Amino acid sequence: MLNEIYDDTKEHMEKSLESLKRDYGTVRTGKVHTSILDNIMVSYYGNPTPLAQVATILTPDATTINITPWEKNLVGDIEKAINEANIGVNPNNNGESVQLFFPPMTQDQRKESVKKAKGMTDDAKVAIRNVRQNSNNKIKKLEKDKQITQDESKQGQEEVQKITDGYVSKADEMFKAKDNEIMTI
Repeated sequence: MLNEIYDDTKEHMEKSLESLKRDYGTVRTGKVHTSILDNIMVSYYGNPTPLAQVATILTPDATTINITPWEKNLVGDIEKAINEANIGVNPNNNGESVQLFFPPMTQDQRKESVKKAKGMTDDAKVAIRNVRQNSNNKIKKLEKDKQITQDESKQGQEEVQKITDGYVSKADEMFKAKDNEIMTI
């Protein structure tokens, strides 16, 4: 019973770290990544569709993203969606594709990106701690229902705390790596 709770705890905490990784993809670093466009939806025949599903997105260099739609009539819709997303650059429409030219990041912008990444890390840690709380509640319920002893309950909660500490430190390591990536010029 306790092993199932431990496995469930690890699985949910792992999902929190995966979510953090995806969130980090939207934070701007010195080099532009196409993941900055992941949350942008384009109206495709009246349906909101992720940009990556209607266009080829390439980064020819460290400061440029080139978006070539599979259907030329989508160029205007893509330009509009990027403007509405407010990602910090104005799209350039040449009739066949949309280019995004990102100026080099200033020190202030880098610090702001680090702050954003720190907030995302804190959110992930809160999610990890919520998983811990749920797991501890399950263990306490087992004890209350007399399915495990008080000692087993205490050991189970200590094990959940060890698992939690491990995942919180993984989140901190991910933040250090992201911080380093953002601040490196």
